[in-house]
Amino acid sequence: MIIYLHNPRCSKSRDWLKLIWDTKRNFTLRWYLKNPMDYGELVELQEKLWIKAIDFTRIKEVEFEQSNLTKNSSDTEILKAMARFPKLMERPIVFDENRAFIWRPPEDILKIFKK
Repeated sequence: MIIYLHNPRCSKSRDWLKLIWDTKRNFTLRWYLKNPMDYGELVELQEKLWIKAIDFTRIKEVEFEQSNLTKNSSDTEILKAMARFPKLMERPIVFDENRAFIWRPPEDILKIFKK
């Protein structure tokens, strides 16, 4: 199952959502601000992304500083803060059982659908 982490207030997220619809593939839309990922889900997501937690964190958000995080914070510290403040998660992200992608540039959306 393909899951798309969506923020409807984000123009990039809306643009990528349209691209997904255009593929005519089945996917689940998860509004991650209303239905946030818990710490365990974020650990799994990070493993699928194959990157450090800081690399999919929005460090310019106020909550980043309020959580006393820095670019040198541990993955655990960052993921726990992300579970509390889901807007810290970079977007848009799509994932399935095995892998995940941050969609930059937009054309990379097609990677997840090539199986």
